Amino acid sequence: MMSATLPTPDNDWLMSLDEPALHAALHARVEAAWRVAREVHPTLPCPRVWLDLRGKGAGQAHFSRGGLRFNPVLLRENREAFMVDVIPHEMAHWLVFHLEGPPARPHGHEWRTVMQKLYGLPPRTTHRFDVARASPAPYCYRCGCATEHRFSARRHSLAQRGTTYHCRQCRQRLRFVAQK
Repeated sequence: MMSATLPTPDNDWLMSLDEPALHAALHARVEAAWRVAREVHPTLPCPRVWLDLRGKGAGQAHFSRGGLRFNPVLLRENREAFMVDVIPHEMAHWLVFHLEGPPARPHGHEWRTVMQKLYGLPPRTTHRFDVARASPAPYCYRCGCATEHRFSARRHSLAQRGTTYHCRQCRQRLRFVAQK
């Protein structure tokens, strides 16, 4: 597997794009990453692309839907990182799935090899984006060690209906304190 890195996009250009142009740039970048992956797997299907992912995740290879999902809020706030890291990360998952099949570990040896040797990138498994606007968690819970735990509306609703959550440090049950 040879390294065929994607050229780094100009950050000044990325920052000047309005939302529709940014989404078009993301689609073009996915296609460029797919073309690089086809050097390894010539029959690799082109993934469909959606900008419908919510929460803390930046991207997701969604095999049953036949494509890649991206978080539009995190894209808008982390444009260059998406183009340089997130898109190749998800395309590596797409390629490994089509080469190895479902038993492959998500960030296993095959995926790491694709990231390093095909895309020339370090195989980072998580991002460090500020997810406050992408994943609002206005519900505050506390435990015995006084650690504050923030819940999304969905998790808060589950807790109100009886699902119990515990602190990972003190193992005590989390109790609702206030909505911020």
